[in-house]
Amino acid sequence: MTTHAHPRTGVLFESPVPAGSGWPGDPATTETPVATNPGQVSALAAAATGIAELDALVSICGACPRLVAWREEVARQKRRAYADEPYWGRPITGWGSARPRILVLGLAPAAHGGNRTGRVFTGDRSGDQLFAALYRAGLVNSPISVDAADGLRTKQIRVTAAVRCAPPGNAPTPGERSTCAPWLDAEWRLVAPYLRVVVALGGFAWQAALRLVADQLAGLRKPTFGHGAVTELPSGVQLFGCYHPSQQNMFTGRLTPDMLDDVFSAAKARAGIR
Repeated sequence: MTTHAHPRTGVLFESPVPAGSGWPGDPATTETPVATNPGQVSALAAAATGIAELDALVSICGACPRLVAWREEVARQKRRAYADEPYWGRPITGWGSARPRILVLGLAPAAHGGNRTGRVFTGDRSGDQLFAALYRAGLVNSPISVDAADGLRTKQIRVTAAVRCAPPGNAPTPGERSTCAPWLDAEWRLVAPYLRVVVALGGFAWQAALRLVADQLAGLRKPTFGHGAVTELPSGVQLFGCYHPSQQNMFTGRLTPDMLDDVFSAAKARAGIR
């Protein structure tokens, strides 16, 4: 199989990248169990006892045949601009603190963004806007998010997605969303004791966040998504709505850098981060 050099480290990798081959930040090894159906996803996610273990399991999940085929096809064919780079071509884990005060939740990785770089919201226009805003808010150490070895760090937040594989047309099916849901459930279980705020990037992420606390919302009217919407969940965590920082939203002015800054400044204050 053809190999290409990682753009920062220079190490040669196949596309997709095999687990345990040395990709920066790869949490999995050749011994990490692989979920190949929804039942295995549920069982492995429920048994995970820490974020590192969960990330390893997520990063090699193979439970959705359509998504596996798509992410790997993209990794082999590539976009012309990245033809000489290796593509991660695997599911994307959450990134950031294992004890975050703020959780930033999106929909799914981009085919030539996270699916290429191996890190959520990295290497695409949405990630450029998101991490620039997080940097302006003082929540990460750099406004630049280009690859998994670029030195980006945080102590207060975790960024994750409801669906972990890049879907065709940015549209996972209801069945794929359901199969992937236990990974987010497990991540929530592990970080919820530390959280003060969830920022949902887009309406789907808002609904995914509400699903995490569905038992607490039973019989109550569900809050409606909107940019700048804020609702306090029964657990005491505040849910903030934010338009997704997509290229289209930013280009049309539906979402502006100032609007992003307002959301993350408010989230930071609510989380008690100085």
